[in-house]
Amino acid sequence: MSAFKAAKIYIDGKIVTCGLTFSERFLSLEGEGEIFPERLLVLPGFIDEHIHGAGGADAMDGTYEALDTISCTLAAEGTCSFLATTMTQTEAQTVAAVNAVYKTMGKEHGARLMGAHLEGPFISPKFCGAQPEECILPPDPALLERLLAGRAVKMLTVAPEREGAEALIRCAREKGIVVSVGHTAAKYSDVAAAMEAGADHVTHTFNAQSPLHHREIGTVGAALLEDGLYTELIADTIHVSPPAIRLLFKCKPRGKRVLITDAIRAKGLGDGESELGGQKVFVKGGEARLADGTLAGSVLRMNRAVKNLIDIGIPLSEAVDAATVNPARGLGIDGDCGSIALGKRADFTVVDENFDVVTTVVGGKTVYRK
Repeated sequence: MSAFKAAKIYIDGKIVTCGLTFSERFLSLEGEGEIFPERLLVLPGFIDEHIHGAGGADAMDGTYEALDTISCTLAAEGTCSFLATTMTQTEAQTVAAVNAVYKTMGKEHGARLMGAHLEGPFISPKFCGAQPEECILPPDPALLERLLAGRAVKMLTVAPEREGAEALIRCAREKGIVVSVGHTAAKYSDVAAAMEAGADHVTHTFNAQSPLHHREIGTVGAALLEDGLYTELIADTIHVSPPAIRLLFKCKPRGKRVLITDAIRAKGLGDGESELGGQKVFVKGGEARLADGTLAGSVLRMNRAVKNLIDIGIPLSEAVDAATVNPARGLGIDGDCGSIALGKRADFTVVDENFDVVTTVVGGKTVYRK
């Protein structure tokens, strides 16, 4: 059991000064021991539901070592839970990646690996982004079954306008998989049909999807209009401009905005050449692009994403919720994590006045200390 007192702690949308006692779970809002410096703030652990890689490793490497590297790298940015996200590759490669996730869950040393997010292969060739078009496949419930690997898959991105998408979405939902609309040329009616079938997320809103037009509002318009949709957002101010970020926060209910990093193996390695799905990626000035200039994921850290929101005028409480309790609710795990509350898992991070991470604790264990 550990405890500290007189700390500034973010609880239920407010910063309060109190103590905290915890073991694997939060036990009390009183405590003795360490008094935190005034400049430090205790936040719920961040949750990244869409992250491909970090620290030179990628989920598609299909190894424990790669997933543990990602886990430890994420802990240094305050992330306590994540979904290892695949990309569109061959069936064999995807099965290997998901199997590795299943075998690694519970054995990682940093952020908790919750499962896999399949970003493909059931997407649109028209909006494939950095995903290799030659590996894209039509919606197929039988293929989804082959990819599940011990129920490790927790989330699925799909283009709902493709034939068979509604059957795929219903199949995924029956298995408890969260379905997200993404990499899609969908019209509003396609998104509405997907919602009826059980989809309730939008993958990296604004990016790799049909844009808003006044005669056909497309996927972006549906994301902004429909209160029932959780909207992922890459808040690096590169993928999405500050005005567009503010528009999303103005349009969406507070609980439906979800920060993601969509980061790739190049995160944390600085400028230079990297790789994504067998394609060369070039990182310069915080941007990761293919040779043709296509954005290829990001090198964004989650603590920077939160700080970026605050810097463009989003209230701290809304920025923090977008990285914590909102993704927890969207994934159906908010009863166990996503906020600092008695009985929940002791997942939290300590940041300074610049939102640089000082300490990260997962399940009561310190997994990162600056």
